[in-house]
Amino acid sequence: MNRVGNGLFNTAAALYFTLVVGLPAVQVGAALTVAGLIGLLAGIPGGHLADRRGPRTIMMLALTVQAVAMSALVLVESWAALAVVATVDQLAAAVGGAAWGALVVRVGTERPAHFRAKLRTYVNLGVVLGTVGAGFAVAADTRAAYLVLILGNAASFALCALLLFLLPRYRALAPPPRQRRGIALTDRPFVAFTALHGAMGLQYPVVSLLLPIWISEHTDAPRWTVAAVSAINSAVCVLLQTRIGSRIETLRDGGRAFRTAGLLFLLSCPMMALTAHAPVWAAAGLAVAAIFVHSLGEIWESSAGFALGFGMAPDHAQGQYQGLLGLGFSAGQALAPAILTTAVLGLGTAGWLLLGGFFAVVGAVGPALARSAGAGREASGPRSAAKQG
Repeated sequence: MNRVGNGLFNTAAALYFTLVVGLPAVQVGAALTVAGLIGLLAGIPGGHLADRRGPRTIMMLALTVQAVAMSALVLVESWAALAVVATVDQLAAAVGGAAWGALVVRVGTERPAHFRAKLRTYVNLGVVLGTVGAGFAVAADTRAAYLVLILGNAASFALCALLLFLLPRYRALAPPPRQRRGIALTDRPFVAFTALHGAMGLQYPVVSLLLPIWISEHTDAPRWTVAAVSAINSAVCVLLQTRIGSRIETLRDGGRAFRTAGLLFLLSCPMMALTAHAPVWAAAGLAVAAIFVHSLGEIWESSAGFALGFGMAPDHAQGQYQGLLGLGFSAGQALAPAILTTAVLGLGTAGWLLLGGFFAVVGAVGPALARSAGAGREASGPRSAAKQG
């Protein structure tokens, strides 16, 4: 439900503030960038709060704040107001994301890999549905249509907060005696994985940003290919996420899956580069084949992220650990546009080859990281089971 709302809003937000409100695009981008950077600060403390006060309660509060902030966007008429409201939204989003991670562990204890794979399937499906709905508003191009999108997203946050009442009120798990508050920041294997996860996250803007520009400006492929690759990416992830992801359960599975993802990206990136050197229909076919391989890599990467991100974290501090993981991922996404457009679009084919090699190198570290984390868990003794309170 929440991802449907996000799909409605994210697709048309920039158009609303530039075309309807009348703010310059540079100001809109600056306000959203400032909000995103400040929001990064709330992930770890918000996760710690979820660990100590219960993930359901904290996530409900965060969703309520986001519903209010999103509703307030309809009143925004200046850069300063947009920056303030967007910052509140991003702070709440960071807290809610960390609490969500802790809540996932508590709900999906029996078959966690299968549960997380199904979650991601619904996430992808929700975004697709929301994006389709946003397309009608963009086609109408009226203030009323855009307001429906914004308020629809606000309603999705409120509805999600209410739906959480259907879950048990999970009690906080007691930490070991004399444990330091910032345990996640001192866990070296997890900090390393956070950096690697953020680096591998560059693969997401490849589909949403880099490939559309590449197809439009550097290939002879028909322009509808841009829409086709986006649709194929969504379809593959929706159809195959549960089938593949439900098999990736342990730390060892996660390490291998991370390596497999890097190798798939190593294959897809050169295929994307070749589209610039192929005639019209061959270029379109290569783009379709490349996005299929890339989508498989995305499924393996996200499944590895679940297995390692949740498996490396102690049950009593899942919120704090997921807050750190979210911070690393968001930082990577913030840097991605500048890195990808400079390195790949600037270097052309060589840039694509470097990008594929980069993904392969990052993924190759996965098995060793999983072994290191597994040895650390054995040395520290068994972890508490995340049971319902």
